[in-house]
Amino acid sequence: MNLDSDLMPSRTGHGPLPSLAETQARLDERAAAVTLTPDLPYTLADRLEEQAERYGDRPFLYYQADCYRYGDINAWANQVANVMAVRGVRAGDVCALAMENRPAFYAAWFGLVKLGAVVAFINTQIRGVPLVHALSTTGAAHAIVGEECMENFQATEELPSLPLWLVEDDELAARPPRELPWQPLGEAIAAAEVTPPPAGQRDGVRTGDRTLLIFTSGTTGLPKAAIYSHLRWLTSGDVMVPTVRATKEDVFYCCLPLYHGAAATSVTSTALKAGAAIVLRRKFSVSAFWSDIERHGVTVCQYIGEICRYLLNHDSQPGKHSLRCMLGAGLSAEIWQRWVERFGEMRILEGWGSTEANTSLINVDNRLGSCGRVPAWNRTNFRLVRFDVETERHLRDEEGFCTLCEPGEVGEGLGMIQYDENTPVAPFEGYTSAEATEQKILRNVFRHGDAFWRSGDLLRYDEDRYFYFVDRIGDTFRWKSENVSTQEVANALDDLPGMESLNIYGVTVPGFEGRAGMAAIVMQQGQAFDPEAFYALTAERLPGYAAPQFVRVSASADMTSTFKLRKVDLQRQGYCPELCGEPIYLRDDAEGRYVPWSEARLEKLGLPAFRP
Repeated sequence: MNLDSDLMPSRTGHGPLPSLAETQARLDERAAAVTLTPDLPYTLADRLEEQAERYGDRPFLYYQADCYRYGDINAWANQVANVMAVRGVRAGDVCALAMENRPAFYAAWFGLVKLGAVVAFINTQIRGVPLVHALSTTGAAHAIVGEECMENFQATEELPSLPLWLVEDDELAARPPRELPWQPLGEAIAAAEVTPPPAGQRDGVRTGDRTLLIFTSGTTGLPKAAIYSHLRWLTSGDVMVPTVRATKEDVFYCCLPLYHGAAATSVTSTALKAGAAIVLRRKFSVSAFWSDIERHGVTVCQYIGEICRYLLNHDSQPGKHSLRCMLGAGLSAEIWQRWVERFGEMRILEGWGSTEANTSLINVDNRLGSCGRVPAWNRTNFRLVRFDVETERHLRDEEGFCTLCEPGEVGEGLGMIQYDENTPVAPFEGYTSAEATEQKILRNVFRHGDAFWRSGDLLRYDEDRYFYFVDRIGDTFRWKSENVSTQEVANALDDLPGMESLNIYGVTVPGFEGRAGMAAIVMQQGQAFDPEAFYALTAERLPGYAAPQFVRVSASADMTSTFKLRKVDLQRQGYCPELCGEPIYLRDDAEGRYVPWSEARLEKLGLPAFRP
């Protein structure tokens, strides 16, 4: 196992290949910016206060017609901190935050960290059991809730006992009725002092302490709360500033939800570190995208692959725009090529990683379709090991150790946690659940006693050590750059009236990244599938990206001898009626129901025919 060899075959037909030294120099530049250590008394709040002093009159946030300067956001955060300190929030307390993208999100978030509190971001689309799970597993002692998310809480039974602090939303067309003991904060925050909270509020909080809890999908069951330390959050900005080549003149575009790791970490931490501005969009809008870019002179945009596809399929065409850099994940080579052909050459920083990851890849060379390059194995804690997708087991040698993938082989990406060679290691901060944390650790990988974080992702790399994302392992599939647990979807929909069995799986859709959700439903004898009722159930209980895009109404369920539902044949047959010989329905959001399959319907919905 030679991890240190730098012998690389030449590349032809792809333009000049950066030398190992050039690529490594770029990565070293990123690493050199990081000087923080876990034991420092330095936090996200200190970074904010430093930058507010340095760039107080410069724009930090553009939202609709408003501009909030660094000094404005810092003062607003002080007001939140002063109000919440009076209400009992102390350093180390977990405070849930459920709010859509708007300036008050930043004020609440930053105000809480000024007190040393840990902020648990809550998905704005969840209610019921998932919401109870989110509040319970984070151990939230308080919840700050935007008025726009209030109904999610009111529709949820058996909420944990904790104070509910309400932040009003002036953009609502109508005020929803308040059925819970809400405690409004708006007037109190507006009247609070803009001076910093009392000295000592966050004494004892260190850089290595946790500051965020961000939910990420697991392979089964409900999402897990991943721990994010001040160190990881700050380091994200320190590393990305030289990677993006960001300066205080840059303007970042944020249209992904802030409760998501990408928007809250890479965009916010990078902009704050650089002294740059952020254009905040409440929700992504295809029609408004380029007008936002042109109006605010946006230079850097964060994406997921689906955003780029939506924009390419829209008629809007910008004039001479200011966009120079895109950073994100999930961009296929085909969409990438179409993007630069239509909108012009720009840096595409396609990456790979996850909220809880202790390792990552990023393509700093603009290599089409790649999510990053490893120029030298002894400079990274990332490893790709052989994995059998049928048995879902790692392939081990005669000594019982994992084996490294060769170019072209598909394997699972791992991140080194403990290893005794001269190779970088990184802690795995894990989840709020110790059991869930241990399940993500693979031990005795290359020698007895070592430990690696398991990504659950399958990747491959070429002869030049450029990596490409392939798929998720097992039942979890990726759609619209979100990981979807088939078990979670099945649990949410398993009480459809008249249904006998439900099998959820992912199917490939030509031209789309990842896999779309599909449901194979067996109805009870004498019962018929109701496409409107099933649509209503998915709309009530699932985020849009997790709802099945296709439904197959089957005569019987395909099970193993141990009564486990089979998925492989279903996935191979996809959403093609000729292959499966059973009725297929398509999700039509415009009509609010599932509609019978037809070529005309496929074309109307912008879906290609299935190709096995």
